[in-house]
Amino acid sequence: MKLLPGPLRRRNGATKEGAKVDGRQRQDELVREREKEAEKKRRKDALLEIPIQTIGWLDERTGGGPFLRGFLYRKVPRGTNWFYTLGSATMFAFVSQAVTGVFLAMYYRPSATEAYPSVQHITNDVFLGEFVRGMHKWGATVMVVLIFAHMGRVFFFGAYKYPRELNWIIGVVLVVLTLMMALTGYLLPFDQRSFWATVVAVNLNSSGPIIGPYLADFLRGGAEFGATTISRFYAIHMLLIPGLIAALIGAHLYLVAKLGTTAPPWLKAEKRRELAQEEI
Repeated sequence: MKLLPGPLRRRNGATKEGAKVDGRQRQDELVREREKEAEKKRRKDALLEIPIQTIGWLDERTGGGPFLRGFLYRKVPRGTNWFYTLGSATMFAFVSQAVTGVFLAMYYRPSATEAYPSVQHITNDVFLGEFVRGMHKWGATVMVVLIFAHMGRVFFFGAYKYPRELNWIIGVVLVVLTLMMALTGYLLPFDQRSFWATVVAVNLNSSGPIIGPYLADFLRGGAEFGATTISRFYAIHMLLIPGLIAALIGAHLYLVAKLGTTAPPWLKAEKRRELAQEEI
């Protein structure tokens, strides 16, 4: 092997040493990048564990896991169609009414002299006030239509029969409460149309047997329409009826999850193989 001259040997040695140093630097950079990626992954996994730990904490203290699993993974009968969504649509309409009602209550003043000006202020001056009021106004009509459609579906499908009689009774009470909420809310703008329409409706209630006159006096806050009538309608519309509806919806959903839903009436029940073999 032929030896290189002195300067070339020194230059070749320096090149090899520089290559070794560069290789070590690259290895160190790769190690640091891998450590950074591993740290990011650990942080991401820790963040993802927070909601899981929160759900576990709530489940351990409330015991709601079995109920939610039974509610979300319950068996659905064959032939289920879009008619079965009318109940969920009605509940969504109620939630929409509750949310928009809260925003309207922030600006509404239940007074005989200030009710109508406050409604005009909401419609003309408040940001998105006309939109929210329109949602609340037309949402009331939508909710009434949906709850009657849902009630008709339950009746024609025979879902009111054993063992669901109690759920049917709760549904009928919910229909009555929905109509009462529509009646009490109709007066709140306190213009000429809402005032005289409510007078007619309360007079119709007063013509009922036995409890009719007492119910009319309770709604009016006296023998005639006065300054306390609008405050009473507002309290019933905002506090009493929504609370009752929310409680009854909870009971209604519990019974639906517990008892299940009925199959459409045009589907025949299939017999189990054991029963069919015994008949044969």
